[in-house]
Amino acid sequence: VGVRLSHPAIRRLDGPFHRPEGAAVSDLAKRQAIVEGPKAQWAAGLTLFAGVMLFWAGIVEFFQGLSAVLGDDVFVSAPSYVFSLDLTTWGWIHLLIAVAAMVVGGAVITHRTWGLVAGLVIAVVVAVANFLFIPRSPSWPLAAIGFSVATIWALAEVISQTRRLAALPAV
Repeated sequence: VGVRLSHPAIRRLDGPFHRPEGAAVSDLAKRQAIVEGPKAQWAAGLTLFAGVMLFWAGIVEFFQGLSAVLGDDVFVSAPSYVFSLDLTTWGWIHLLIAVAAMVVGGAVITHRTWGLVAGLVIAVVVAVANFLFIPRSPSWPLAAIGFSVATIWALAEVISQTRRLAALPAV
């Protein structure tokens, strides 16, 4: 009778009394609880969500930036705003964020380790840039900030689980 634990870092055990040398039952139970807990399921789903949202945020940021660079009339003028940059500058800022968000979103979707940390950074940058852009276009920035918060939580939870798994003894 074999026990199959669902995480690839945990290998198959061939019997009820067989475990790798030096591994305590409590270590295996802790590892399984981390990998199969309700937070893990939420974080796994939200990590995919985070990758897709980073990618889509990049696409929307790209069109928002392109529209601003081309001098489109869809943006409101905000003359007395503290962070008032001209529309072309905001456009280039959004274009640069867009490229980074699409690359990092793809890395998160493909489960690259560097993508998790970079995703946190890009999600924060997207949230701050959109917060500063609210006077020019109030609807999309508020939605982007909300998606960024969900992205930050998902990626932080996955990084936390990865660290907890790494802290347990190898099996």
